[in-house]
Amino acid sequence: MATVSDVPDEPGQPPALTALSLAEISQESKIKEQIITPFDVSGGVDEHGKAVAIDYDKLIDHFGSQRIDKSMLERFERLTGKPPHRLLRRGLVFSHRDLNLILDKYEKGIPFFLYTGRGPSSGSMHVGHSVPFEFTKYLQDAFNVPLIIMLTDDEKFLHSPKLSLKDCRKFALENALDIIAIGFDPAKTFIFADTDFIYGGHGAAFGQNILEIGKKTTNNQIKGTFGFNDTNNILEFAFPATQSATSFATSFPFIFGSNPKTVSKIPCLIPCAIDQDPYFRQCRDNAPRLGLVKPALIHTVFLPSLRGSESKMSASDTESSIYLSDTDNQIKKKVGKAFSGGQDTRELQEQIGGRTAVDVPFQYLTFFLESDKELGSLRERYEKGLMQSGEMKAAATKELQTYVAAFRERRKAVTPEIREEFMRPRQLIFRSMPSEKEQAAMLEDRKKALQKELALIDGEMERLQGSGA
Repeated sequence: MATVSDVPDEPGQPPALTALSLAEISQESKIKEQIITPFDVSGGVDEHGKAVAIDYDKLIDHFGSQRIDKSMLERFERLTGKPPHRLLRRGLVFSHRDLNLILDKYEKGIPFFLYTGRGPSSGSMHVGHSVPFEFTKYLQDAFNVPLIIMLTDDEKFLHSPKLSLKDCRKFALENALDIIAIGFDPAKTFIFADTDFIYGGHGAAFGQNILEIGKKTTNNQIKGTFGFNDTNNILEFAFPATQSATSFATSFPFIFGSNPKTVSKIPCLIPCAIDQDPYFRQCRDNAPRLGLVKPALIHTVFLPSLRGSESKMSASDTESSIYLSDTDNQIKKKVGKAFSGGQDTRELQEQIGGRTAVDVPFQYLTFFLESDKELGSLRERYEKGLMQSGEMKAAATKELQTYVAAFRERRKAVTPEIREEFMRPRQLIFRSMPSEKEQAAMLEDRKKALQKELALIDGEMERLQGSGA
């Protein structure tokens, strides 16, 4: 192919602005790389200006994680005695960091804990949010380990100009009800909202870890990881330290005990969508400098938007999402409008067949349909043209209606009192939990902290009464 220097300049044009160079510039201007961050997810644009699907192989190369392979699935099943979850079987949970080390420790009887979270930006979660939580429940059941769920209402407030702190706090409490309805074990699960926990009496150890990891994290690290610049507010730069602190068992002495020699060695496994990975890359870099264990991660793919596989469902875009609060009729209408991989006419569909790789209703079935045999049959019939796109949409509609209806029934049973228990700082039940002596010492420390706080409140009340306020 000729280069710019090989072609003479055309009359009347500035130097080197040839027809060839114009074509190259035009082509380059259309191409956009995919963007995967906690704040923006898109699959990119090709040389023709067409949106393309998210390339997860490229993400693994770019992020430096590892593919979950068949041998790891076999080891997982051997150690837990449970068959791999459908998301694992189908490669929808596809990537990890140090999952092999977690399995090593589990095999030796060394305890670990799970940590995942939710950035509350709407009153109801959508089915894309439920996928990582459903998988997290599977992990909790398979390994019989404690789970900590972080609701980052402060981060949503800091990063979303249109949301007030009151809105975010309200969303956090509503989302907590949705999360509990997934079916987590209350004896092994602690849920907290940042605005309540971090700045309250039980968050002292958590706050110390924020300070420690924050001091080791530089602005250049955050800029390089998240693409932040000088227009981002100062607390956005600081928030990764908050998100990191949850991955350290030492942040939760009321759960794991207060012996730093043992608690600092308890590892953490974080199941999350891969857009959350940037938060923990800098955490993994800095944890050893504090004498703490690097968190391990296991990544899920995104549930596609109703509009197509080049983006994920978004809670802020009602036309892209199926909410856990949607009615059967709303689900039917939304799936009916979803992007199809079928051909334009019945005749073409019968001749050529449909494209399951881009068909959104079929993609939803890969997430929610339990039977591998039934899914394989649907794939084969659709690709051979034995099934029309309307039939695929009907199958996806039925499966999603069943899934959401079951969730709605569970959600009705979750009361504010149940939520309060999940969100109460307390000892969880798990293998290798702290001894009774250590638990008693922790309770005594909490009692003293509460007495001190009550004394301060009494003093402030006396001051106000004395001033006549």
